[in-house]
Amino acid sequence: MTIRELVLKNRSYRRFYQDHTIDRETLVKLVDLARHSASGANVQPLKFFLSHTPDMNGMIFPHLGWAGYLKDWPGPEQGERPSAYIIILGDKNIKKSFGCDHGIAAQSILLGAVEKGLGGCIVASVDRRDELIGALGLPKHLLILLVLALGKPKETVAIDPLVPDGDIKYWRDENEIHHVPKRSLDELIVG
Repeated sequence: MTIRELVLKNRSYRRFYQDHTIDRETLVKLVDLARHSASGANVQPLKFFLSHTPDMNGMIFPHLGWAGYLKDWPGPEQGERPSAYIIILGDKNIKKSFGCDHGIAAQSILLGAVEKGLGGCIVASVDRRDELIGALGLPKHLLILLVLALGKPKETVAIDPLVPDGDIKYWRDENEIHHVPKRSLDELIVG
């Protein structure tokens, strides 16, 4: 796939074939893409927590918010939940702030996932209280920055032009196709 094809296939998938397993080795290879990505001042303050077992995934799932614009949807139901997670952590012993490193890492991981026939969703709505950190056995100097939900996508995501009223909210139609409005290229390029 070309980089354009990878980017266009890389959507925010929120429903997966939960029984499609992802092994630890695949997750490690995805993190290796992040390891080779840019880092501000080359400080490399990120760490990664990998989850691919049903028990650990089940512990992580209730701490995530899934789709802010879909008010009546609590998230994927059993059978449609992610097969794996990569939790991106900031190591406060290395640096106190993390700039955009975690965004760069997340995009690299998700593009690698698409290349492997997988999909994912960057989840920033995370209950970061000590309960999750304790359940994962994380030391206090690691801060949860993002959670990447990964799996084999079980939904179709369609990119639509932004309507004249400018509503950017994604939505689902009667066939459960997830529609995402995007601004036009002409609107984005200035000057």
